[in-house]
Amino acid sequence: MAEKLVILSDMWGAKKGLWITSYLGYLQQYFDIQFHDTQQLADVDLVVCTSEKLYDAFKSGGRDYAVSQLLNKQKEPCHYLTFCAGGTVAWLAAQKGLPMKSLYAVSPIELPMDGSMPDCPVRLLYGGNDKDIPCSDWADKKGVSLEVMPQYGHELYSDEMIIQKVCLSLLESVIHKKFQL
Repeated sequence: MAEKLVILSDMWGAKKGLWITSYLGYLQQYFDIQFHDTQQLADVDLVVCTSEKLYDAFKSGGRDYAVSQLLNKQKEPCHYLTFCAGGTVAWLAAQKGLPMKSLYAVSPIELPMDGSMPDCPVRLLYGGNDKDIPCSDWADKKGVSLEVMPQYGHELYSDEMIIQKVCLSLLESVIHKKFQL
């Protein structure tokens, strides 16, 4: 039976997320995938959707609503692959008891540096030009795998080379774990 993988989009959701189909194409044959559009989870519906307005909508209640929606939808431990705001939503949900087997968050925004950690292996991937990169001391102290890809920005997750890297890494970690049992 395939492992369950929950994928949370960036704050744009399916509206600007054609790149997500590449992840689904690589991973669907190995995982039982459940995809959540983070913008829909947050119940954000803007007439004029700019990145600033979308970010403000997440900050002013959307993110918290998305966390509660995720907690209502996901009851069993799963692997999580998240992007941008989706990573923050998953992290905050884990702090409130969301069961996770692993969390691979690519370019999560504004992760809370204090408080509890997700109770599972955590991998964070950022572009070197991203403004939200946690310091390596924090990652070491918390036991978080932190990788920074120089020459990339915040939306590195939409680049085909990064898509292949993330998918291969996720497959290796889950398959390797299966063979260790």
